[in-house]
Amino acid sequence: MLSLREGSIIVVTLLVAVYFSLNTSSFLTSANFKTLLPYFAPFAIMASGVVFVMILGEIDLSIGATYLFAPFLFYKLAHAGLPLVPAVIVALIACMAVGLVNGFFTAVVGISSFVATLGMLFALEGFTLIISHGEPVETPGAQVTTSTHNVVHVINGVHVTLPTTVNHISTFARIFGAGVYSELIWALLVVAILQTVLTFTRWGLYTVAVGSNKLGAAEAGVRVRLVMMRNFVLCASTAGLVGILEAVRASSVQPDPAGANEILFEAIAAAVIGGTLMTGGSGTVVGALIGALFLGILHDGLILQGVNANYLLFYLGLAIILAMTVNVYVQRVRRGAGHD
Repeated sequence: MLSLREGSIIVVTLLVAVYFSLNTSSFLTSANFKTLLPYFAPFAIMASGVVFVMILGEIDLSIGATYLFAPFLFYKLAHAGLPLVPAVIVALIACMAVGLVNGFFTAVVGISSFVATLGMLFALEGFTLIISHGEPVETPGAQVTTSTHNVVHVINGVHVTLPTTVNHISTFARIFGAGVYSELIWALLVVAILQTVLTFTRWGLYTVAVGSNKLGAAEAGVRVRLVMMRNFVLCASTAGLVGILEAVRASSVQPDPAGANEILFEAIAAAVIGGTLMTGGSGTVVGALIGALFLGILHDGLILQGVNANYLLFYLGLAIILAMTVNVYVQRVRRGAGHD
């Protein structure tokens, strides 16, 4: 297990899960699993895109703003008369344009990705507040409808017909976040595709090559600028997708830059915990999924244990540092054993 690149965080995640399962009776229940899903699945999707940028040795701080912007653009498009699915596609294309701008300023103009994406973070959050007027909106296609049916019940051997109210959500909502397992399915699908791309395609090979040595990659014929811009586009796309999925799941969108920025840092944390190097040249999408699962289990377990809200972030931060310490130590052991 520890010989795998993701081995250390898998072990840490399992240990945390075992700890909470032994100390919290409601942790290993189907109800709690359904509660856990909406927390870690979105981070897994966002972290998967972040991995492609971080392998380049770059960072994208604007994914929080892209996450916030996408559902409001989707709302505007849907209310302008565009059907729901085309509205989602156009919103994601707009997010790709944001990533393209980030990639252009980083790869072509030569601005540090930290500075370029920080500027985009503020600009896009401000633009979102402008178009939303700072007011929450209901997500199109996510409204719950009710219907009443007469159902026959047997009470003390007597058949009694009673009216029963049933809630319905649309097929669109079930697919795009409101279904119990829809975000998990999206996360597994995105992780599987991007891990395959990273491991078995030229895109992934060139990404690792550019992150390891930009000059050497360019001399070998790799179009470095194209690779960088493409990866920023991918990162923004995953952030926009998560924004729409979460908006549909919650059935409303809040113009809250603070919440979006928290999601930004947790997505980056999931990628780093999963084994992606901040210095570039190495990373794994599967590791980002495990890193997101670790954060989800930790957050969920602390809440189930009744940890005071004032201490929650404190314990979460300490646990992340501890997990990364174990991760770094195991990586050193692996390098010494010749596994890397």
